[in-house]
Amino acid sequence: MNLNFMIVAIILVWIMVPGIAVFYSGFVPQKDVNRILFNSFLMFGLAGLLWIVVGFSVSFEGNFLGIIGNFKHLFLNGIDLSSTYGTTGLPNSIYLLFQMMFAILTPALFLGAVASRARIKFIILFVVCWSLLIYYPLAHTVWSASGFLAKLGVLDFAGGTVIHIDAGITAMILAITLRKPYEYNNEQAKGNSMWILMGTVLLWIGWYGFNAGSALRLNTQAINAFFTTTVAACSALMTWVVLEDIFKSKVSISGICTGSICGLVGITPGAGYVTVFGSFIIGIITAIGSFYFMNYLKYKLHLNDYLDIFGCHGVGGIIGSLSVGLFATKSVNSTVITNGLFYGGGLKLLGLQFTGTIFTIVFVSVLSIIIITILSKLFKNDVGVKRIIK
Repeated sequence: MNLNFMIVAIILVWIMVPGIAVFYSGFVPQKDVNRILFNSFLMFGLAGLLWIVVGFSVSFEGNFLGIIGNFKHLFLNGIDLSSTYGTTGLPNSIYLLFQMMFAILTPALFLGAVASRARIKFIILFVVCWSLLIYYPLAHTVWSASGFLAKLGVLDFAGGTVIHIDAGITAMILAITLRKPYEYNNEQAKGNSMWILMGTVLLWIGWYGFNAGSALRLNTQAINAFFTTTVAACSALMTWVVLEDIFKSKVSISGICTGSICGLVGITPGAGYVTVFGSFIIGIITAIGSFYFMNYLKYKLHLNDYLDIFGCHGVGGIIGSLSVGLFATKSVNSTVITNGLFYGGGLKLLGLQFTGTIFTIVFVSVLSIIIITILSKLFKNDVGVKRIIK
């Protein structure tokens, strides 16, 4: 039963990659749609193979200073795929494939920030460097039993830090540091409501594999994650309706779709740790935080984040990660050692979540800037608005 459950979860997370491509394509001008689709689907080959070659070993095999694994199992050499991985009760092959989907999805999330600003060889080298220096260490740090944030007690059920804050910060750094901004020549992106809605549907469905699948077995935590995922998305969607009606006097399909995605992001780190009511509140506060950033703060900061990747994944991931420190409870998941603030646990867990969040922000920001700076100098003629996909 557990194997069947995890195979379904793997397929659902797989669906999220074309889902994010369809979702982003609904927001960009027609001339950028092919690049969005191409860059997203490319990650199956690039990030997928990289995970097999080195990613799994570096993320989950061995340990060095609580930051990284080892390079002893290149191309999975020496790993018995049929044996059980750690305490998961799953064969190495199933756990590897589930984590592989996350490694593929995360770069697809932030590549919308370079829709028409970087050539393919820049993107390939950036994703390779980013995976090796940022994603794999973060996955080890947070999800490996020997990772230093995991040992510290930082909780991240399905990827608030490793995936969403990581992707959001990376997208923001890309938007800030690349040589040329988007240049649409006064072209107005009318958007495609059908693409936006269908992308949201694919993502929402896939998120059940993303969050419920992170329980790694069909148990009460998986069922709770399924419920909290649904409730947070619904409450965020309705909050967005209220916010658009109050501040824009017009409710839009793109708005309610964006709101639901923000809710899904916000609940991700706590999906298996919080109650249904907690998820309801998390959906509301995530929608409020993301709405404020996307519609006001982004413009004050002059951030050229056209697809609001940081506004959704970065802000939502930060709020969601901190919310674990407020709403996590042992009554939902016995692995929660200290309850959140609102469940009598005091400030301890909130402090740990704050530490994990700040570490992720600083770690991703510094290394992303270094990678982009080096690659931009190596390929200074390949970063800009020149298109390579016809």
